[in-house]
Amino acid sequence: MNSLKHACLIHRLGSTVIAFLLLSVNLVADEAESERLPNIVLMFADDLGYGDLGCYGHPYAKTPALDRLAEEGTRFTQFYVTGVTCNPSRTGLMTGLFPARFPRYAADFGFGERVTITELLKNRGYQTGHFGKWHIGPKETDGTYGIDTVRVIGKSRDRSSGRDDDLYAAAIEFMRENADHPFYVNIWGHATHFPVNTADGLVAKFNDVNVDRNDFSPTMQHKFDECVQIGGDVDESMRQYLGDVYQIDLNVGRILDALEDLGIQDNTIVVFSSDHGPAPVVLGKKRAREFSQNMLGYAGIYRGGKHEQYEGGTRIPFIIRWPQNVPAGQVDSTSVCSFIDWLPTLASIAGIDELPKNLDGEDISDIWRGTRRPRATPLFWKTSSAGATPAIRDGKWKLHLPRRRSGSPELYDLSLDPSESNNIADANPEVLKRLTRQLRQWNAGLPANYLKSRKRREDD
Repeated sequence: MNSLKHACLIHRLGSTVIAFLLLSVNLVADEAESERLPNIVLMFADDLGYGDLGCYGHPYAKTPALDRLAEEGTRFTQFYVTGVTCNPSRTGLMTGLFPARFPRYAADFGFGERVTITELLKNRGYQTGHFGKWHIGPKETDGTYGIDTVRVIGKSRDRSSGRDDDLYAAAIEFMRENADHPFYVNIWGHATHFPVNTADGLVAKFNDVNVDRNDFSPTMQHKFDECVQIGGDVDESMRQYLGDVYQIDLNVGRILDALEDLGIQDNTIVVFSSDHGPAPVVLGKKRAREFSQNMLGYAGIYRGGKHEQYEGGTRIPFIIRWPQNVPAGQVDSTSVCSFIDWLPTLASIAGIDELPKNLDGEDISDIWRGTRRPRATPLFWKTSSAGATPAIRDGKWKLHLPRRRSGSPELYDLSLDPSESNNIADANPEVLKRLTRQLRQWNAGLPANYLKSRKRREDD
């Protein structure tokens, strides 16, 4: 009898030990999962305007997936790009340096010795991928800039599903293959870059659209006039453009669904944005005129667009979702942020301590998480040309130096005049003096000459 009791006691103790060990293993697994570095997905549209999405106020756009992303995350209204054409915008994002600092144009020569965000994350243990448009240097092979998988993918073979369908499909496959460990992926689409020539099925979603010009701000009216001037039909051109935006939204929806299917949506930072403001209607070359009547991208109340350093060219939509970290359903209308901050911010989140020297950006991870604070450093813009005119945003002030020696500086208080319609330089001499000194000091530190290997193309 004693032996039987002894055996039962050993059995009960054994069961307790096993249960304890299983609990410990589960706790360790849960802790490891909670400490796992977040995945990062950056979806970049091309030439998409600040006001081209439903959640950013477009009167006719259909963007349910992006509107949902905004509801589940935070939408920023004062987020900026680092350049007003394709390569400079991407250069600042990848390197954390203002693109005008590079003496050799990065589209032709790459980033030289500068360390990129993808290299930093690769060294931290991330699997890295890039799908779609490239435009950041002559090399497009696996391993460039620490990117494991580089797939420079053009327009989709099946045009009926939208021109970015193939590159989004490739990105989803990459996510599926790497769902078991942290990954970073660039998904850089072609829409809504020139030319907009949308498939009939996508355009049909907007057959009921008839443009009422009063639905748009005064800054948009010249585009309607130019569309008519080159023989376009404003209603049909708007339907074409909206169809192209709609296919972006369909692809964003595919990404969100894939993350949910993989069960990793809660540990993934998802960002959607644009590389700069909307492209202009082209009044010149015959080939350009054929399709440019459909370039009806909308910058909202903001003046200007692509190629211009006014707000319409530099201020873009920026939506970020990161469950339990980024506040859901929020609109941040006070924080001034930029893609110049992309590298230091992601490095902070990923626990990367050693950063490249002399970064222009700052860590805004606290702002992503809901903090409201002033920006620590000004934002600067200048194209890669020795004679180009620079611009600065510092606090509520935006200053553009004159295009010619005989011209006048333009100073705007963006808190009162976000459309930059009322130049108040003469009325604010001290502010003008201070910002001019800052801007000229910054400009003096830039290269005296820039090297480009070939004539710039339309996709710049």
